[in-house]
Amino acid sequence: MTQTIFQSWPETGPLIKSSQPLPTGTGVIDQGAFNAIEIDEVFAALNHAETMVGQSVLYRSLTQPPDALAIIEARQQAVEALRGNAGLRDELERIVTNATQNEKNFYLLLFGEFLGSFGTARKDNEIEGYGYLHYQRGVRFMLELVAQVEALDPIDNPYLKDILTRIKNFADTRAYSLMQGPAYITETGIQCKQERKGSFSPFLIFRPTLFKPLLITLFVAVIWALAHFFPTDMFNISVESIPVAMIFFVPLLLAYLPIVGGFDRDNCIIPLRNEYKNSLDVGETLDALGQLDELLTFVKFADAFGGDMVLPKLIRADHHRINLVAARNPVLAKQNAAYVANDFKLDEDKLVLVTGPNSGGKTAFCKTITQIQLLAQIGCYVPAQAATLTVADRIFYQAPEISHLDDGEGRFGTELKRTRDIFLATSAKSLVVLDELSEGTTFEEKIESSSNVLDGFYRKGNSTILITHNHQLVDNFVAKGRGLALQVEFAKGEPTYRLIKGISRVSHADRVAKKIGFSKEDIDKYLADSGQGS
Repeated sequence: MTQTIFQSWPETGPLIKSSQPLPTGTGVIDQGAFNAIEIDEVFAALNHAETMVGQSVLYRSLTQPPDALAIIEARQQAVEALRGNAGLRDELERIVTNATQNEKNFYLLLFGEFLGSFGTARKDNEIEGYGYLHYQRGVRFMLELVAQVEALDPIDNPYLKDILTRIKNFADTRAYSLMQGPAYITETGIQCKQERKGSFSPFLIFRPTLFKPLLITLFVAVIWALAHFFPTDMFNISVESIPVAMIFFVPLLLAYLPIVGGFDRDNCIIPLRNEYKNSLDVGETLDALGQLDELLTFVKFADAFGGDMVLPKLIRADHHRINLVAARNPVLAKQNAAYVANDFKLDEDKLVLVTGPNSGGKTAFCKTITQIQLLAQIGCYVPAQAATLTVADRIFYQAPEISHLDDGEGRFGTELKRTRDIFLATSAKSLVVLDELSEGTTFEEKIESSSNVLDGFYRKGNSTILITHNHQLVDNFVAKGRGLALQVEFAKGEPTYRLIKGISRVSHADRVAKKIGFSKEDIDKYLADSGQGS
């Protein structure tokens, strides 16, 4: 991992959706697939994370999913361990819940705006006074997190053990020692307790409080010396001497607060928070907390979804394969018992051609396939009775795209560029969904261009799913023995949302037009009622 979630946050503070898809060909999904698969909606359905860092880690997993089988299997085993051990799950949930209650204090310390000595905080990101209380609360979050993890009984699961070890290892870092205190202010900078061993250089000890015993003792000693060597009536305690003493002491007290408080804030608290903000050790510890919260999220998602949920069986193969039994959409089927499940198998065929009328569920089912593949690759449960698949090195989803005024290519050229980029980035282990091809040209050219593209993907050997109304194109491929033809089922003019074998030769455009009120009859009625037309 080259960058922690903490490092991906902007200077303004935590941002849950700070991760972005990687460029085409470098990550499992790119921006186009991110949009078409509707990752934000998947995140909203999946998100049961409690901490902000947990939500950020979950979002990163969805935007940049792993493609290493060993990592995914390790996550699955950790999730199974949590779901099968209620006691362990409860202990870890207590740690996460406690972190949820306190993490904002740490983020306020790191990203908050200091208002100055006499400012009043009116916003959540503002720090009033000298920052002592905010510093104490902020570092307490990290110290308590480590202490709670250290108090856990030994854990057998390797993946969970690694996460918790990374949190415990924070206790061996400079940042932890500075948080634990004391911190030493020297002429060469701030030092922790371990760094001061064997050193005799001058130093000041920073403790996050205005009460400075040594400084107060020194002040009292000075007063005693003055009273002893320069006796005056001011040092004689009596009712009459109080006004005189106040004239002397009150200015000293008023000077003490801003001098000491301002020094600590500017020379201790702010430099320390900057060090914590840039600390890789802090970032890795927060990442580990986020990953723990993410694993618990997968369990909560499975428990709350409703219906069959399964951890997919991951297999090795020379090209992408997927086999789903009673699969449902991870977003639309949540708490929806009426959602229609479908079986799907793409093995040696490598190409599936899906036809059918509008509003029959073609697009929804293809999104189901890609969303389930995505959830499987982050180690999560998927809504199905059974799921067996390989890890995809790329997941692409090409949806119809409107051309931009400055691209100079029109719709056909814009979409063909996207198809080309997908083709060049795929391997035999990729999953590709193409929602129509070669729009914006003549029928004959569409047939020729689409055939060339599909033939290229087929020869590459990856899993390709085409959504199309072009049954002539499907006929050509089926006649050559290439691909599996599926269609959406309709009964009595209404969709059943089931996929069945076959090729649909109707689009039900008239049904859709009537549904939205723009059929031939609707147009004629509008013109007649408005007195327009002839």
